[in-house]
Amino acid sequence: MLRIALGTLRVRWVSFLGTVVALVLAVAQLTALGVVLMSAAEPAQRPPHRFAHAPAVVLPADPHWDSAQHDLGVRSPAAARGLSARLIRDVSATGTTVVDRAFYAQLADGGTKKQVGHPWPVAEFGGYALRDGRAPRAGNEIVVPSGRARTGESVTVLTAADGPGRYTVVGTVTPVGWEDAVFFGAAEAERLSPRVDALVALGPVERLRALVPDTAEVLTGADRHRADADAADDREALDNTLTLLPVMAAVAGTTAVFVVASTFAFAVVQRRREIALLRTVGATGRQVRRMVRAEALLVGCLASALGGALGLLGTRPLTGLLIAMDIAPSWFAVEISARPGVLAPLGAAVLTGLLVALCGAVAAARRASRVRPVEALREGAAEDTAVPPGRAALGLVGLAGGVGTACWIGLAAPRTVLSPTAYVVSLLVPVVAVAALTPLLVGPVVRVLTRPLRRLRGPAALLVRQSALTSRRRTAATAAPVLLTVGLALSLLTATDSLGAARDAGFRAGVGAPYAVVPQDGTRGFSPRVAERMARVAGVRVAAPVLTTVYFPDGDGRWAENDGLAVAPDALRRSTRLTVVHGSLDDLDERSMAVAERWGMEVGDRVRTRLADGREVTLRVAATYAALPGEDVAYLPERFAGTGLFARDGLVRRAALSLTPGTDRRVALARVRTVLAGSGARLTTRDGLVAAEAAQARRLTETRQRSTAVIVVLFCFVAILNTLVMATADRRRDLTVLGLAGATPRQVLHFFVAEALLVTAVGVTLALLAAGVNLLGLTAALHQLFGTAPVVVPWAAVGAVTAASAYLAVLGTVVPVASALRRRAA
Repeated sequence: MLRIALGTLRVRWVSFLGTVVALVLAVAQLTALGVVLMSAAEPAQRPPHRFAHAPAVVLPADPHWDSAQHDLGVRSPAAARGLSARLIRDVSATGTTVVDRAFYAQLADGGTKKQVGHPWPVAEFGGYALRDGRAPRAGNEIVVPSGRARTGESVTVLTAADGPGRYTVVGTVTPVGWEDAVFFGAAEAERLSPRVDALVALGPVERLRALVPDTAEVLTGADRHRADADAADDREALDNTLTLLPVMAAVAGTTAVFVVASTFAFAVVQRRREIALLRTVGATGRQVRRMVRAEALLVGCLASALGGALGLLGTRPLTGLLIAMDIAPSWFAVEISARPGVLAPLGAAVLTGLLVALCGAVAAARRASRVRPVEALREGAAEDTAVPPGRAALGLVGLAGGVGTACWIGLAAPRTVLSPTAYVVSLLVPVVAVAALTPLLVGPVVRVLTRPLRRLRGPAALLVRQSALTSRRRTAATAAPVLLTVGLALSLLTATDSLGAARDAGFRAGVGAPYAVVPQDGTRGFSPRVAERMARVAGVRVAAPVLTTVYFPDGDGRWAENDGLAVAPDALRRSTRLTVVHGSLDDLDERSMAVAERWGMEVGDRVRTRLADGREVTLRVAATYAALPGEDVAYLPERFAGTGLFARDGLVRRAALSLTPGTDRRVALARVRTVLAGSGARLTTRDGLVAAEAAQARRLTETRQRSTAVIVVLFCFVAILNTLVMATADRRRDLTVLGLAGATPRQVLHFFVAEALLVTAVGVTLALLAAGVNLLGLTAALHQLFGTAPVVVPWAAVGAVTAASAYLAVLGTVVPVASALRRRAA
């Protein structure tokens, strides 16, 4: 049977070419995604930058804190407090020490968004050296990288503690690629940033390790990179990569597996007459199954090997795409070598390809091997349109599961739509289930679609209709890629746009002030001092919450962190429309707070709270409000705004601005703009604020879902073209029959084009059915989360995907038909 299998592959290579192409692309896709994912999970150790020339660095640490289990940008209680004065004194006894502080400091003209301030004494440990000028001595003197400003120039520097301030550049240093620093004198840096972030210790390392307690750690060698300012950025960038790639791999892998299995099964169905002939000349069912399995094994080995090699070559373009989409950091690279991080995903992808080829062939071979020799002539003349019971059962179970999942999300777990990782995978279930049931649904759909064509004159419409109905297996196999393409694109893109629109509407409803102050492009925020100056303008009321972190006991002797906003109670009431569930915002005072209902606290509870600067206070819960995940914060008294310098950067991310009745709007707003001049902030309207917040909040979600849609749709496009070429290339008998019936080459070509368009229409119709299940669940979920939230369908994008699918279907039909007609004419 192996010899027969080799001979079959050699003679019918056109039929198997489609399977090989689909399998190569599937294995390549899985290999590239797997290798990149493993490289992101275990990135190469980066060299230290900030303290590259320091023998040892002491950092605050919490032995129970795992940064991977917490939100990005959140510091542990130990890191928020910084190194204590007592520890600094103890370490100083072992030798010379140099204090480092990292804080927000940005040149108003020419500074970058990630510019950071440091005390000058630590500059030498990062390899900085004066290019000209001298070190800063007075409080109003700074040193900047060359190109930012010239020595002797007076510049405006934005800081969280003071807002815009004038400083004199007394020196410049050579720029480095990993940081954009502004250096202050040690005393000025301490005034601007009270927290000590790190301590360079020049004493014996052994004495340091014996002296430093569990609340700190001593870093040496390559571990010093953990003290770099860009270490947190690296984690954030890789966190985005690690979040997106599994979703892409799951969706793309499932789609690829289905397409490959369907393609291989279709290739076997095309050879039913040959298999029936083998049964006639004496081949047993077992021999037929062995032959088909041998063919699948040969095709699987060849295609999987080629796909694995192509996938390894594709890791670099995939990495470049992730970097270009700002999903992976610019330094991220994949090293192809004989290491587990490469061999494991490669082996898994190749094994998956072999299993898919075998599974796709075995199901069809089992049915063909059951043909009795006496039925060979009937089997050779007619196509078996029955659907395998296993496939039908799998499709029905999948469809029931998809409907059940949609109902569960819409009615019981609406917050699932806010998690792209889980929700994207759930969208796949109804689409794949309907694709599995395509052979059952082709007949009714074709009859419905062709019913209006019965009135047309001539036999063309009837021929197209009957051809699709007679060869349902072929019609189903060619419509399935269209179904997957349009169904997944419609589901993914509609979910993305609808969720973004609902969030925008919810945010707009929660903003109570007509104006807002937001950071200018290129700045992260603005100082609370700027807000205080705006509040002194006659007739202007400002609510400028400062982002901080609060820690609550979690019951296990540890502290759970939550975001907090320090704001005056009256400012909170007039600027934010919270959906209060229990209590009242009118009860807020300097010893109470408002928290999200989902935190499980009750009104009147007195909660022991640890602040970012290390203080512990007891606050009363005055109100609880309804909030979605990611939007839940604790509203704290304004007197805790200073803790923002310890928790984050101490900046105001946005401020709400309103006018008292009778205030001259034009005059008041002009004075506010004067105050904001040079502060790194700008005045905007409520609609402008909503647009800015929406762009930032939707960036990552849209990137995840749209990138997944692009990869899946591109693969499905190849599957459409591939399957149509397979199906049309094997229809020489149909070409002959049409020619003998008197059809001209032009009429033959029109017949096949019409049939391709009908197949596309069938796929699109079934895609709408599958996507409708997803959209019903999405509609119910959005209604529960946001109230009135209409579903937004990106018709332009979905229409473009549908048009491209139709074009590829026609192209995959016209090319082999035209080639056959030219050969016949010759």
